[in-house]
Amino acid sequence: MALTDSNVLKLAPDASAPAYRTAPHNIEAEQALLGAILVNNDAFYRVSDFLEAKHFFEPIHQTIFETASSIIRAGKVATPITLKTFLAADLDLGGLTVAQYLARLAAEATTIINAHDYGRTVYELSLRRDLIGIGTDMVNVAFDAPVDFAPRNQIEDAERRLYELAESGRYDGGFQRFAQALTTAVDMAAKAFQRDGKLSGIATGMRDLDTRMGGLQHSDLIVLAGRPGMGKTALATNIAYNVAKAYRGEVQPDGTMKAANGGIVGFFSCEMSAEQLATRILAEQAEIASSKIRRGGISEADFDKIRDVSIELQSLPLYVDETGGLSISQLTARARRLKRQKGLDLLVVDYIQLLQGSSKKGDNRVQEVTEITTSLKALAKELNVPVIALSQLSRQVESRDDKRPQLSDLRESGSIEQDADVVIFVFREEYYLQNKEPRPGTPEHEKWAMEMDLVHGKAEVIIAKQRHGPTGTVDLQFEGQFTRFSDLTDASHLPDRI
Repeated sequence: MALTDSNVLKLAPDASAPAYRTAPHNIEAEQALLGAILVNNDAFYRVSDFLEAKHFFEPIHQTIFETASSIIRAGKVATPITLKTFLAADLDLGGLTVAQYLARLAAEATTIINAHDYGRTVYELSLRRDLIGIGTDMVNVAFDAPVDFAPRNQIEDAERRLYELAESGRYDGGFQRFAQALTTAVDMAAKAFQRDGKLSGIATGMRDLDTRMGGLQHSDLIVLAGRPGMGKTALATNIAYNVAKAYRGEVQPDGTMKAANGGIVGFFSCEMSAEQLATRILAEQAEIASSKIRRGGISEADFDKIRDVSIELQSLPLYVDETGGLSISQLTARARRLKRQKGLDLLVVDYIQLLQGSSKKGDNRVQEVTEITTSLKALAKELNVPVIALSQLSRQVESRDDKRPQLSDLRESGSIEQDADVVIFVFREEYYLQNKEPRPGTPEHEKWAMEMDLVHGKAEVIIAKQRHGPTGTVDLQFEGQFTRFSDLTDASHLPDRI
């Protein structure tokens, strides 16, 4: 519905002016949408959940849409007559007054059936202009960057702005029919039936833990906590390996790849190096003590086994970032990048207390941890993947007779418990008991030995919080020499003590 008469708002550039590239826009679509709204205010509700005044290219159109929005939301009728009283009367719109321009928009309006399509056109062109703005800013800042503004910071800032734009660039939200939600739920159940283990989430590779949790659920923040020596990093590493090993991709109708089983794993190892993490996985799979691998105390047969296992691990879709002292904004940017470039189905962060917030040094640490956990939960939802975040526990655990962790032991911030969908504690009675060995040959030592036999090679995984499932304790087998957790076997199959 283009207004092409000579006395209409002149929007095209002068032909005699120097040639330049104008920002993407569609004046006719803007006029058609505004006209449809003025003729029938129901057209406004077809676009109001995603379209805002700022998305229009022409300033006068921004003003008209914003004013009409206010009138309609106030329960009144927006027409050329009611609208003109709120606009400057002395505006010259290509030889037309405001009243004449509004009347022309309404007179040449088409049906409201296409209002949603017009709105999408206006919105998408606005996104294109925003992309141009981000690109222009990147070029200008790169040319005239301040001395203290590193290129890495500019990359992270650009990625943040792009993802914010991508997140805001959705016009398919709002209410949906229950039937649509029901279809999604049935699809999830069907996929769970087809997936190994018949789980709705990603299998951890540990039967009893999967039974209790239903697997790792998409968009969940799972906090895995424990005191030093309990094996929380080992458990996280085992889960990451099991998920990556089970990965099986499936091509979707749109050509993209999606995990049909297992998943692509990103592992932020803020404490251990990538080499140490690889050594752990090698030790677990080759069943050679990691201490022997580090010392070089291995036989030729052991080395052959390590070589064979390493060949199998070459194609593992497990990506490790060993950068220490990461800020939460850096971690977020890198996770988004991995999702975009390689894909991502599970993210592991080892561990929360080694991350930094965006606040300045010396600020409240509790507030900083709150920012970190809130950002991790937001990242899980944004990327639609489970995030396993490891956490230290406070020392007050050591002062109790029963050293099993509680939610109150989470260190530095109540926000860890609040933001987490699932909180898991790792506890090994054997760790504490072996440090209390009495003098050999005494009755106390015999009693101690009996107690050690009962807890040897066993670990408790305590599910202290779970939004969509039961809490409770899962018993696992722990083989310290291989840093490996697995399903608990019969007593006759437990590993020999080392």
